Amino acid sequence: MSFGWAASPPDSRLLQEGRLTGPMPWIIAIMMFLTALAAAAGLGLANASSAMDARLAGRLTVQIVDADAESRARDARRVATALETLPGVAKVEQADRAELAALLEPYLGADGLDRDLPMPALIDVDLDSAEESAVAEVEGVVARIAPAARVDRHARWLAPVESLFGWLTWLSIMMVLLMAAATGAAVVLAARGALNTHRATIDVLHLMGATDRQVARLFQRRIALDALLGGATGLVVALIVIMLLGWQVGSLQSELASGVTLAWRDWLLLLALPLLFAALATLAARTTILAALRKLL
Repeated sequence: MSFGWAASPPDSRLLQEGRLTGPMPWIIAIMMFLTALAAAAGLGLANASSAMDARLAGRLTVQIVDADAESRARDARRVATALETLPGVAKVEQADRAELAALLEPYLGADGLDRDLPMPALIDVDLDSAEESAVAEVEGVVARIAPAARVDRHARWLAPVESLFGWLTWLSIMMVLLMAAATGAAVVLAARGALNTHRATIDVLHLMGATDRQVARLFQRRIALDALLGGATGLVVALIVIMLLGWQVGSLQSELASGVTLAWRDWLLLLALPLLFAALATLAARTTILAALRKLL
């Protein structure tokens, strides 16, 4: 089935065609702008959620709290040595006091970081897998050496953030679908309006032997070009905004925010949006016009 994207010059003159003239292209440009932003947000959040899951799924922190500094240091060394021998452990790294002081300085200030201030010993552990058996083995080793120590899972800390990213991703998908539905509704209204405006021309075409499909092809070509031009305009503006937002997110130097990025396949999907909108507009226009023409007979 041909959607009639190409037309001869005489056919084009039957309906006055412009470039971004009338409200239809600008409506689609606005819809495309909002759709591209929603799609980019959804893709970026989905990528961030996946990256966070992969980065934190097998990461643990062992916290040894002991008032006696020598006992705390001794338990930390024993725990780190024991964990390094486990087959499922990829990396063991103990945080030194300077790193902990840098983390506490924004809250306590430089004057509050006394040399005798007790700080827990922290050991970062990276596992080869996030299976429950591997985590349980680490917890068992730590409990035997330092019963009062705690084993914290990074994934558990950020589970609410990951859940939020998931909800926002689905919200973005719903927004894209709503924008597509709104675009289809706008095309239906525009097609009906164009049909009423050119009613006399359509009657003449029918008297000359033109079929409903031939008449519909004229209107759908006009609407498809409007959708394509409007969609391309809206996408260009949206891409500029997306790149500016990406630059701002990158300047935050946040590990959490750095995951909100777009892969090359995401950019290809965004670039394909005007074509998808044009196809949607063409199909909606063709269906609407053919249905309206059948009622006229």
